[in-house]
Amino acid sequence: MKRLLLFTTGLLALGILGTACKSKSGGTSSKTGWSYNDKYNGGFQVAKKVKPGPGPGLIAIEGGTFVMGGSLDQDLAYEYDNLRRRVTVASFYMDETEVSNVDWLEYLYWINRNFPEDREYYYNAIPDTLVWRRPLSYNDPFVNNYLRHPAYQDYPVVGVSWEQANAYAEWRTDRVNEQILRSKGILMDYKTLAGGGKGSRGKSAGPATASTSGPFNTDIYLNGQYRGEGVDGKRMLKDLNPSAQAATGKDAPKGGARRPARLEDGILKDAYRLPTEAEWEYAALALAGNTEFENIEDGKIYPWNGLGVRSAKKSTRGLIMANFKRGEGDNMGTGGYLNDKADITAPVKAYLPNDFGLYNMAGNVNEWVADTYRKLSFEDFEDFNPFRGNQFVNKRLEDKAKGKYAKDKYGRPIKDPAPARKKQTWAELNGGASADSSDASSIAGKAYNPDFRGHKDTVNENLYGVATLVNDRSKVYKGGSWNDRAYWLNPATRRHLQQDETSAEIGFRCAMNMVGTAEISSKGKPKFTQPRSKAPTRAR
Repeated sequence: MKRLLLFTTGLLALGILGTACKSKSGGTSSKTGWSYNDKYNGGFQVAKKVKPGPGPGLIAIEGGTFVMGGSLDQDLAYEYDNLRRRVTVASFYMDETEVSNVDWLEYLYWINRNFPEDREYYYNAIPDTLVWRRPLSYNDPFVNNYLRHPAYQDYPVVGVSWEQANAYAEWRTDRVNEQILRSKGILMDYKTLAGGGKGSRGKSAGPATASTSGPFNTDIYLNGQYRGEGVDGKRMLKDLNPSAQAATGKDAPKGGARRPARLEDGILKDAYRLPTEAEWEYAALALAGNTEFENIEDGKIYPWNGLGVRSAKKSTRGLIMANFKRGEGDNMGTGGYLNDKADITAPVKAYLPNDFGLYNMAGNVNEWVADTYRKLSFEDFEDFNPFRGNQFVNKRLEDKAKGKYAKDKYGRPIKDPAPARKKQTWAELNGGASADSSDASSIAGKAYNPDFRGHKDTVNENLYGVATLVNDRSKVYKGGSWNDRAYWLNPATRRHLQQDETSAEIGFRCAMNMVGTAEISSKGKPKFTQPRSKAPTRAR
């Protein structure tokens, strides 16, 4: 049977990752005949069209159609909350492993280094280590040791709320993009920034991330608000705009005018985020390993093949395939022959990866996903990229005329609820009127509400904790944990918890959108050959 262990991730990583910033040499517009990348002909720059590789820690997941909820053959809890329906998931990237304790300690260290006086920011980012306490169990050593002791550095971080997981994903986005820009010299490199460059005589300029503009933020940078002395690198991109060339005059740097990177350059990575429930379930099943020419040879109950939880291979026959609780009072097997090798959690690369190359998609810890929980979500979902939880926001403009974003005290753009369902006119944007204030744009006379967590739903928020435990803050988690029975290892099972609550049995991993073509590798697959088109005629 065909197995797809790493799913050609290396093809994306080798040779492609570093080429996204190179401009397409020459070229002509097929619609106007104007030349690309020509400073004498308008200076319109077009980057070389490439598919960038995944960000650090991620693996490519080729999307497709699957039956969501299809792996659950028995609904033991009689919840009826994941009935089968066919959906399509777009290709995306996903973390190879769960986020570990050492990853979280790096996050805490950055906060402490960049905001040493802001104890609230640091405190709010600390996981709730008190989740280990039990009234009738001696788990106190885990309270102090699990997060910080080096023996547990490769274990999944727990005690993290859904809100904290999202905050980490936003921080990780900025650190990855900052690293890319500094390593390329588009931003000032770390050595120079810290005072270790030529002519510095060893004088330190303080923390490597400190600058007059504050910590790097991707949105603020792309909006042109993160640059200047102490920020700009020596190898910024060439600006072919004639007005920029002329403005530099005698003070032009070597090679002409320079500019920061733009989204059009293909250098920066998309945002890290929590995976949607559909993405998580699709990635956990990894049916691509059992598929040939669109034919699925065999279904799955767990992220591995077979009906049981033990290895069928001769060399490892009988070994447990994941970290879970086999039965009452049995978390790890018998002394002298520990079957799953773990009493609580296990290292994030324990056990075998599934056919996408993802570790611990069953057991070890449950994992947060992005969705807001509804019992009947399957009735309302779109069939392409299904997701419940959209809260549409816009970045607040501090200066509307110049398009300058307002920033909070941490250098991040302030986000407000979106005022309209469509692009506002210039007058509406600058005058403060909403595009939905007119009768033609409103629905039944109601003002636009950008919060779609309860879309097509009848949940009454006032009944939370009285007649229901579900409201708009209820978030889905999946996958089973070290303290769960085998039933919860099935990717189709789902449970929920409030977004500000934590557990010793819940961690998370991040995902990222994949841009461009959905197919990861076309090698050995039939495809159409496009006829060669005639070159466009240059305008005279």
